[in-house]
Amino acid sequence: MRSLRRNRTTHDPAPSRLSYRLQRLMLTPGVRLGLRIGIPFAIVFAATSAYLANDVRRDALIGYVNSVRASIEERPEFMVSLMAIDGAGASLDEDIREVVPIDFPVSSFDLDISAIRDLVTGLDPVKAATVRIRPGGILQIDVTERQPVVLWRNRHGLAVLDEGGVHIKRVPERTDFPNLPLIAGDGANRHVREALEIVSAAQPLADRMRGLVRVGERRWDVVLDREQRIQLPTEGPVRALERVIALSEAQDMLQRDVAVVDMRLGQRPTLRMNEPAVQDWWRIRELNGY
Repeated sequence: MRSLRRNRTTHDPAPSRLSYRLQRLMLTPGVRLGLRIGIPFAIVFAATSAYLANDVRRDALIGYVNSVRASIEERPEFMVSLMAIDGAGASLDEDIREVVPIDFPVSSFDLDISAIRDLVTGLDPVKAATVRIRPGGILQIDVTERQPVVLWRNRHGLAVLDEGGVHIKRVPERTDFPNLPLIAGDGANRHVREALEIVSAAQPLADRMRGLVRVGERRWDVVLDREQRIQLPTEGPVRALERVIALSEAQDMLQRDVAVVDMRLGQRPTLRMNEPAVQDWWRIRELNGY
C-alpha cells in the first residue's frame, strides 16, 4: 500500500507560465479595450472598405444618401418661400434685396443665416440687423438704420453721416437734406458729436449759420452769412461760442462790419473788420491827419 502511494503522481494546481502570462495580459485595460472595441471596429472597417471599393456600389450608396437628404430638406415645413424686411426705407429695402439674391422657394438648410446677416450689415446705412426664419417659410430681416445727423462736404462731394461719424450715403445736392447741419474739412467726420454740440449752442444764430469747418484737424470755424467767421479754440469751443453770442446780443457785434471773431486765445478775443470797413477807417484817419 505504501509503495502505491509513493508511485502516485501529485497534481500541481498552479497555472503554467504561458497561461499565467495570458491571464495577466487580459487584465491589462488597453488589451481589454482593444478586444472589446478595436477588433470589431477593424472588422467593420475592413468590410465597409471592401464594399465601397466597387465604384458602382459606392455611387449607388451616395445617390441613396443624397436622395434621403433631399427628401428631408425639401419637405414643405423646411421650405422658405419669401423674404420680409422690417425697419428699412424703400431705398434700403431695394439695396438689401439686391445684395441678398435668393431664388425662392429654397430649403432652409441651404440658407446661411450668418452670411446673409453679414451682407446686410455690410451696407453703409445699416447699423444693426437680425436674420431669422419665421414659421410659414418667411426669411425675416429686421434692420436698424443709421440716422443721418450731418452733411459732410469733402473732396469727394457730399456725404450723410450718423452721430458716430459713420458714412451712410453720398448725396448729389445740399438741398437733398436741407435740415441737416453742414460740416466740412479733413477730419470733420471724426468729431461729429462735438460739431453737434456747437450747432446746438449756435441756435441763436441758426438763421445766419452756414456750417462748420474743421481747421487743421484740431478746431472749428463757425461760418455765418455775410462772409463772417467765428474762430473757435481747440479746448472749450462751445463755451467760447456762447461768449461770442452773449457779446453779440449785448452789443450787436455780429451785426457790425466784422469779418472774423477770433476766440482762439480765450483771454484775448480779436475782431477783424471786413475790407470796406478797413478802407473807411483808413480814409477817416487820412481826413483827420493821422
